[in-house]
Amino acid sequence: MKDPRFTQLANNLINYSCNLKEGEKVLIEGIGDCHPLVKELVKAAYIAKAIPFVTLKDKEVDRELLMNATKEQLEFMAKYEAARMSDMDAYIGVRAGRNTSETSDVPADKMSLYGKYFGEPVHGKIRVPKTRWVVLRYPNYSMAQSANMSTEAFEEYYFNVCNLDYSKMSKAMDTLEALMNKTDKVRLTGKNTDLTFSIRDIPAVKCAGEMNIPDGEVYTAPVRDSINGIISYNTPSLRDGFTYEDIKLTFKDGKIIEATANDTERINKVFDMDEGARFVGEFAIGVNPYILEPMKDTLFDEKITGSIHFTPGSCYDDAPNGNNSALHWDLVLIQRPEYDGGEIYFDDILIRKDGLFVIDELKCLNPKNLI
Repeated sequence: MKDPRFTQLANNLINYSCNLKEGEKVLIEGIGDCHPLVKELVKAAYIAKAIPFVTLKDKEVDRELLMNATKEQLEFMAKYEAARMSDMDAYIGVRAGRNTSETSDVPADKMSLYGKYFGEPVHGKIRVPKTRWVVLRYPNYSMAQSANMSTEAFEEYYFNVCNLDYSKMSKAMDTLEALMNKTDKVRLTGKNTDLTFSIRDIPAVKCAGEMNIPDGEVYTAPVRDSINGIISYNTPSLRDGFTYEDIKLTFKDGKIIEATANDTERINKVFDMDEGARFVGEFAIGVNPYILEPMKDTLFDEKITGSIHFTPGSCYDDAPNGNNSALHWDLVLIQRPEYDGGEIYFDDILIRKDGLFVIDELKCLNPKNLI
């Protein structure tokens, strides 16, 4: 049975997120069982008089490819996918994994090869900087289970989050974006966290439904060598099929000099993949009023209201700090009271305490004002 909520979502993705115009080309990439939304996206693209292209993939098949993948194979795969991506005006990625741990047994060196020789040349160098793109998850049993919700309750939650009035959020974000653009020194404090860094002269960018769905963050990047102190993340993070917990990073002059987690050896292998992996490429503040709890899904978790994420790895082209890496790992710290609280200071002025903005010009971003 056709679900009208998918029709609404597809319309938002085509016309708001990607802002497709007549004659423009859009690549719709579906991973897993997400056909109902992919079909609605194709219909919406045709209504907009755009030209849709579709690729369907499967995580189980991808796992088999990765298990014995070679550098030469991945470079060749990247060559033809990069050629196609270069011809696109927009990209919509729909992810519907049945098993979030599908690639957990793929050797770390193979995942590193994939990131370096496929992910970076296709997505890092072409899709992200050169297309209007949006990526989202598809609601399924696996996601409901990760969120500790019934399937029906999760579907309602999913559509509330994804079909939020992002144009209203975008206007509210203007004040935070402007303040970040004027800020030099940032300090984060909380339980086992005291971190300082500069964001001076690095642009702030608001995200309100144009690249990720769900959305709700304003990001910039720290000056590469300015970070000092300790940050203790309080949300789990799923990477390459393994769930990392209790991540604690110590920085000196921008570099991660100590990293611990529930698997300290494994996390240090991640940070040793290349030189840039031990430096940070993004600092962002999450404000989505519907997203309250982590579910080990970065697209949702990094938008949690009252959160920040501080991201080891590569920076974005529109908020450059000079750090390059095959890694870009959004690690989330929630500062609401039920997660032990915390503070954000801009140039020694408290701007957010325990997840709520406390200065008048930013109160428009508190949850009650966005719903």
